[in-house]
Amino acid sequence: QVRLVESGGGSVQAGGSLTLSCAASGQTYTIGCMGWFRQAPGQEREGVAAISRDAYTIYADSVKGRFTISQDKAKNTLYLQMNSLKPEDAAMYSCAADKSRCRGLDTKTYRYWGQGTQVTVSS
Repeated sequence: QVRLVESGGGSVQAGGSLTLSCAASGQTYTIGCMGWFRQAPGQEREGVAAISRDAYTIYADSVKGRFTISQDKAKNTLYLQMNSLKPEDAAMYSCAADKSRCRGLDTKTYRYWGQGTQVTVSS
């Protein structure tokens, strides 16, 4: 089992930046891929970015050039640096993990999920 705990959410003005963190514990040696997902009220959860253990990354088109996913394997921590935030980026951001190497941003391919951290962006 893998446990994921997110932190770093908050309120920011449009154009601002935030960095989210996701601390993994448990059988972290089994993790092949970690990702960030978000869900706004009334909308489906969508993939934002993912990174494999070998640092292969995937980004949603909507965040390319603005968000950066990274990992500190020694600390078992995943990060999401979010720059140039827009009101449409506001959502509950969740961290997810799976044993396989990253296969995309489909929520169905991720086995473990955190509870989420809220990001609010004001215009």
